[in-house]
Amino acid sequence: MSETVRSARGSAAVPAPDPARWKALVFIALAQLMVVLDATIVNIALPSAQQDLGISDGNRQWVVTAYALAFGGLLLFGGRVADLWGRKRAFLIGLVGFAAASALGGAASNEAMLFGARALQGVFGALLAPAALSLLAVMFTDAKERAKAFGIYGAIAGGGGAVGLILGGFLTEYLDWRWTFYVNIPFAVAAAVGAWTVIREPEGGRNRSSLDIPGVILSTLGLVALVYGFTRAESEGWSDAVTVGMFVGSAVLLAAFVFVEARVKAPLLPLRVITDRNRGGIYLSLGLAVIGMFGLFLFLTYYLQTVKGYTPVRTGFAFMPMIVGMIVGSTQIGTRLMTRVAPRLLMGPGFLVAAVGMGLLTQLEIDSSYAALLLPAMLLLGLGMGTAFMPAMSLATQGVEPRDSGVASAMVNTSQQVGGAIGTALLNTIAASATTSYITDHIRSAGTPARQQAVQLEGLVQGYSTAIWFAVGILLLAAVIAVTFINAGRPGGSTVAGSGTGEGAENEIAVPVIAH
Repeated sequence: MSETVRSARGSAAVPAPDPARWKALVFIALAQLMVVLDATIVNIALPSAQQDLGISDGNRQWVVTAYALAFGGLLLFGGRVADLWGRKRAFLIGLVGFAAASALGGAASNEAMLFGARALQGVFGALLAPAALSLLAVMFTDAKERAKAFGIYGAIAGGGGAVGLILGGFLTEYLDWRWTFYVNIPFAVAAAVGAWTVIREPEGGRNRSSLDIPGVILSTLGLVALVYGFTRAESEGWSDAVTVGMFVGSAVLLAAFVFVEARVKAPLLPLRVITDRNRGGIYLSLGLAVIGMFGLFLFLTYYLQTVKGYTPVRTGFAFMPMIVGMIVGSTQIGTRLMTRVAPRLLMGPGFLVAAVGMGLLTQLEIDSSYAALLLPAMLLLGLGMGTAFMPAMSLATQGVEPRDSGVASAMVNTSQQVGGAIGTALLNTIAASATTSYITDHIRSAGTPARQQAVQLEGLVQGYSTAIWFAVGILLLAAVIAVTFINAGRPGGSTVAGSGTGEGAENEIAVPVIAH
């Protein structure tokens, strides 16, 4: 019989901490880094891949869209599969599949092969990401250790996209765009071998209920329609008939999904997971925060390369202050304070600090100084986001029944994925509209070709600044939601238990019980 200890309430035996849990964290973090950086690493390589494979301008978006649709649409399904199969098994299958899809993408000889590889990456990423987060949730039950583990995880989840920009720029500039795919293989192999060796998942929380097929179909189609609607709005406009149809169809499908989930015996997404005040507040505030973050990645990448003339590698390294800020915010500020103050007192101020950093970027001009403006802005953004993300990641799976930890983790990723799709489409549309308006108003007074070119660049920067103001407002809204919706107190004990349902559950951490 496994060694056990009594819970804080003395009512049930809980498993002693896994002695290999910190080693397991290394490989879980490595897999999470691979998934997160893959969302941006391919973006920098896209122009080279497009030229090499002869992809048309109209079709190039599918390199990004194919991944986003598969990943966003299947996350809930992937989370429930992890609960059903076991998180370790789902984690390993996700890693192997992601590596195989990456190899296929690197070897692509035509656009169809590349699009298919990206879709497969999304499929296996949707299995891997919730399995990784739910493994942390069931392996780290001590409040202080949980804070440290989720601090590391939060830093990677927040800063991995910027790491992807650096790595993508380096690989594209000095090697070949295909290496932005091949680089995933050693990540996946190392994580899979390590996970196979050290991860010992508690089995008591396995969900052995039958799979909710209607829920799978409705949620997948609804989320795919929603993500594609926002993706299409960016290129075709918000009034495009297909775009509107996607939004309407998504609303109908997701409403039907909620209706079904409230009535089936074993739902794909138990409504208790999202109707909990704290988790609902986290999903909503995280989704909004990611909209703001995508404003940063999208516009600063264009600004640095198009306006300032940075190379891809230099552009990637320009994001380093934000990575440093996220690491400090997650592993130092968040980790040290999470067991001392309520999560909302970290998330609310964190989003406010990020909003201040984003607000500095509204002052962008063609000749803005990197050291005087961009560097402090990104430091503040990183500090704020790192401080907010860390308790959010932990609280999203805190107090949830172990058998639901996979789908609760999937909802974290779903909110981020949908937020990213909304952010890219919404903020890009705002920026494009402001740019067009500025150029229309000023181009006639530009008498020389040099002045006309300057007006074009000024219009781009004006568009970025306008959209970033909206990102500031969205981050402020995320702060308000975090402070008002989330009412969980600080973790009160070293190991706590609870089902996450009912009053007072927000003060408890779910602890799985090992089956003997």
